[in-house]
Amino acid sequence: MSTEDLGAWFLTAEERDNPATRLLPWTTGNLVTPLVHGATYFAELNACLGRLGPRDLLLFADWRGDPDERLADDGPGVARAMAQAARRGALVRGLIWRSHLDALRFSAAENRHLGEDIEAAGGQALLDTRVRSGGSHHQKFVVLRHRRDPAADVAFVGGIDLCHSRRDDARHLGDPQVAPMPGVYGERPPWHDAQVAIRGPAVAEVEKVFRERWEDPAPETRQPFRRLRDHLERMDDEPPLPPQAPAPDPVGTHAVQLLRTYPSRRSPYPFAPRGERSVARAYHKVLGRAGSLVYLEDQYLWSTEVIEPFAEALEREPELRMIIVVPRHPDQDGWLASPASLIGRAEALDRLRRAGGDRVGVYDLENEAGTPVYVHAKVCVVDDVWATVGSDNVNLRSWTYDSELSCAVVDEERDPRPPAGGRAFARRLRIALAVEHLGRDVADHGDDLCDPKAAFEAFAECAARLDAWHRGGCRGDRPRGRLRQHIKPELGRLRKLLALPLYRMAVDPDGRPADMRRSRHF
Repeated sequence: MSTEDLGAWFLTAEERDNPATRLLPWTTGNLVTPLVHGATYFAELNACLGRLGPRDLLLFADWRGDPDERLADDGPGVARAMAQAARRGALVRGLIWRSHLDALRFSAAENRHLGEDIEAAGGQALLDTRVRSGGSHHQKFVVLRHRRDPAADVAFVGGIDLCHSRRDDARHLGDPQVAPMPGVYGERPPWHDAQVAIRGPAVAEVEKVFRERWEDPAPETRQPFRRLRDHLERMDDEPPLPPQAPAPDPVGTHAVQLLRTYPSRRSPYPFAPRGERSVARAYHKVLGRAGSLVYLEDQYLWSTEVIEPFAEALEREPELRMIIVVPRHPDQDGWLASPASLIGRAEALDRLRRAGGDRVGVYDLENEAGTPVYVHAKVCVVDDVWATVGSDNVNLRSWTYDSELSCAVVDEERDPRPPAGGRAFARRLRIALAVEHLGRDVADHGDDLCDPKAAFEAFAECAARLDAWHRGGCRGDRPRGRLRQHIKPELGRLRKLLALPLYRMAVDPDGRPADMRRSRHF
């Protein structure tokens, strides 16, 4: 594709609106491989970690890390795999969010233990709280660079944390090592997620994202007790990284643009003085040209302001259809926490229904045993041309407040199947996800699903059959597939009234500069 063609889908440097970053607008010649499910990702990561040798480089950033989370059935755990690389002479550096308290269903202790285990082997992992109050570092990526074999360089980007509950597979039986979840998800919560493996020049761009955060001169925490504890445990040392190696050579047909969120802070990020909202800006640009199908998998789907470009696309294009896959239940089940999570989704679904009517299909998933599957994936495919996999959700928090990283792909290779215009990466990713959710055999190439209308109808019919089977008392053979029509949350007036301030201030806050909030721009 020409630069002009890519510029129609990707943000230009000016449109990113962050001249302080080192990132290139985009790179070409990459090979991006979807890794759907945590088990798939962890197996690939484990194999790549095992090949690291002396003076190779392992960089990672994570929202939550459990040191004992196994990368395979027989191990090793995350911390052990990274520590083994460090003992072989690899340079291991990590940025782990200094989480909120475990009592609030976060991971403060686990994240600290992961860092301690890596440091005991000679690596370095910082507990990073350089965020806005109440915010988090939500990026989940790993970069592996090889001193003697640059062709082996790889970066992993997406929504999968290195922690409990993530190592599920296509059967959705859940990870044997579980993280706390509401009881409706069972003893081993089924988990749907996605990551990508990137090879080629874009690996160097992911490395730049790490280096910008690592070299931030601000202290990792401003709390005196935490700073003292970090110093005593030698977790505050921030040694310089070696000079960055040249970018890997081109290996494929994928153009890649890295999209990010950083909030506006009183103490500015040197690499994003007014923050960065390229995730939000990319969605606005791409949805402004959407014409046939938007396929979205998202953990939250909150905020009418964030959902507005989706609704405007539906109102502008009478043939545009939208397929959305979300979790059936929120990941918080308190008397106020649960409705606070659902307020934004109820408002967003109302806006989409008004804009698109029956051209909007919203679904959730269950496994063969009828247990809901928690959808943690953050995937979007537009017109089978532009596709993104990342850490960002469709809400104000992900678009403005937390740090996020997403990989957007436009493939130079055209998919030969009709309708014309689809690109190989985007269409294959969408169809692979559809084949799984429809309960088809993995060998099914889904040729009939290339047509947007046919795909939309296939989802609706699958969900209707399974819903009818449940209404009938689950008699007879269970219909094929995992799709259920997602029921819009209904909240009582009192609970909604009490939960609304929590939703606005803590669940889905706005991290834009004041002038952007007033103008409603990103």
